[in-house]
This record gives sequence, structure tokens and C-alpha cells, in this order.
Amino acid sequence: MRTLVLNAGFEPLAVVTFRRALLLVFTDKATVLAADEEHPVVGPNQIMPRPTVILLNRYVRMPHRRNLQVSRRGVLRRDAHRCAYCGRSASTVDHIIPRSRGGADSWENLVAACHGCNSAKGDRTLAQLGWKLRFAPGTPRGTHWFITELDRPAEAWSPFLRSAA
Repeated sequence: MRTLVLNAGFEPLAVVTFRRALLLVFTDKATVLAADEEHPVVGPNQIMPRPTVILLNRYVRMPHRRNLQVSRRGVLRRDAHRCAYCGRSASTVDHIIPRSRGGADSWENLVAACHGCNSAKGDRTLAQLGWKLRFAPGTPRGTHWFITELDRPAEAWSPFLRSAA
């Protein structure tokens, strides 16, 4: 069971277990905004609904990381698992300027690609093939793009995620 933690400004901060969420609520560090009535938490003295969304009582300042580490998962998430060349579903990562030609492992040089496009491109450049990118790749932006659990959000989270976007 997962619980969405919202910062005091209502932006998504993290996803934690319901036990961690209960601890934050019991220590008066957070308040429950949404709870699951069907699967209550049964304690020795009380029965309470399981929290699905909590709001921190104090604002937690998130440090801005200027140098976000490049990763395969990060590139696929940034590109929404869509091929940068044809738009089909992507499961691999491709270097725009091939590594054999001095291309770096950077956010600007890596894009998601389908197997067909990645194989067809090989170690050639886009100019040699006459291909164009569907978008300009860059470092991901936003306050909560790195929370991997938001790829498959719970239904109870949707009103809180729409307000933060």
C-alpha cells in the first residue's frame, strides 16, 4: 500500500508506505487528505482508515539539482516511452551523435527509440539518414518528474496530481 506525500504547497513530494504515513500523521507532521475506508488499519486500541494522500504541515524545501544524472530509465521517462524518430513505443535509448563519433552520454544527446529505428540508425548521424527528431531533447524539468511511482498513480491521487501539474 502506497501513500502520496504532498508538500505544504500541495506539490507531490514522495510516495511512502502507509506505515510511514501513519507515523507522520501520529507525530503531527502531516494530515490525512484522502483515506481508503475499505482496507482499514487495525491497531490494538483503534481502527482507522488507511491514508492514501497526506499533506505535510510544514513546507520542505527541495534542493534543485543542477546536474541530474543521466540514466536509461530517466531518458525513457522524459520521452514518455515514445520513439524520438517515429513516435512508436520505445524500449531502448539511442545516441543522436553516436558514441563512435564522439557523442556523449548527456540529456541532450540521448533519446528514447524503438528497436526498428535504433537498428536502422546504427552508428550514423541524422544528417546521413535524412531523419529529424520529433522534439528537442534536454534536461527534464519539473518538481516531481523523478518520483517513479507517479508512472502508475493510484486512483485516489488523481485530484491532487492534477492540481499540482
